[in-house]
Amino acid sequence: MVRVGLIGFGLAGQAFHAPVIRGVQGMELACILERHGSKSKERYAEVRVARTLDEMLSEKTISLVVVATPNDSHFSYAKTCLEAGRHVVVDKPFTPTLAEAEELVRLAADRGRLISVYQDRRWDGSFLTVKKLVASGALGSVAEYEARFDRFRLEAKPGAWREKADHPAAGVLWDLGPHLIDGALVLFGVPDVVCASAFCQRPSSTIDDAFDVTMEYARTRATLRARIIAYAPGPHLLAHGTEGSFVKYGMDPQEDILRSDRCPDGLDWGADWGLEPEARWGTLTRVGEKARKIQTERGDYRGYYANVRDAIEGKAELDVTPEQALRTMRGILLARKSSREGRKVRWAEAVE
Repeated sequence: MVRVGLIGFGLAGQAFHAPVIRGVQGMELACILERHGSKSKERYAEVRVARTLDEMLSEKTISLVVVATPNDSHFSYAKTCLEAGRHVVVDKPFTPTLAEAEELVRLAADRGRLISVYQDRRWDGSFLTVKKLVASGALGSVAEYEARFDRFRLEAKPGAWREKADHPAAGVLWDLGPHLIDGALVLFGVPDVVCASAFCQRPSSTIDDAFDVTMEYARTRATLRARIIAYAPGPHLLAHGTEGSFVKYGMDPQEDILRSDRCPDGLDWGADWGLEPEARWGTLTRVGEKARKIQTERGDYRGYYANVRDAIEGKAELDVTPEQALRTMRGILLARKSSREGRKVRWAEAVE
């Protein structure tokens, strides 16, 4: 049994970590660090609540600590936990700077501990589907790939740290960029060039609430977008290749359920978890063939934590490795640099 301590019980802790950890066989949510309030105790009466990190780390049976706090505290929490001999999972983005991320990776290696970043979107059904199609050669050589997160929210959230210009690593490029950049890196590897624009769509925004990031390869272009004013969303994923095209509308259903009062608690998530109805399947159109629906692969965010469990127990290689986490960090920082300087930047360029 891998006993887990969760630092933070805001949206990330409540929706994307606590229920997923509790849904994995061989994992136990043993302690939640909630400095103020009682939301965690109200939801999980049997789970210990700590008010300080020292209090959590005093529980020696906790072997894995998950950092699900605002971005500016990721480094300090992760560093302290690694120094205390714990394995660490950090919610995305890893840290606000590449130097901090590299220090954590070095520290984990020195201490012989696991460190990983929570890239749960690799377990989206739609991403698993396009990954399978690309790997199978069904699209031929992919010339263009696009992934986008479209939302419709006309006003900034009052008091939300993600929307404060003076908060480190705030804004939608830091929030959603890690998912989309990581996905492109998984599918196509490291690009030659990054070109990006992060901008505001709402008058009430004080920091970027939308972005375009283009990752250019020798013969492939990956375009990654987020919009806050998109009442009628465009395709969530599309890929055009020499043998055909795949187009998929609609986001993975897991997030909405995890954020709702239908959020599962415990190991039984139901036989239909992560399955999409046929009406939401993507369309594959191959050269010389009729267009046909492609069943969306089953999405399941528990796959991330199941892999972490197996890696801790020496039964599997880590799926989201420290090297991949650093690679994604570089992609985010290069996108910020490109947007700030208004030019294309090469992958090997220096970042802060």
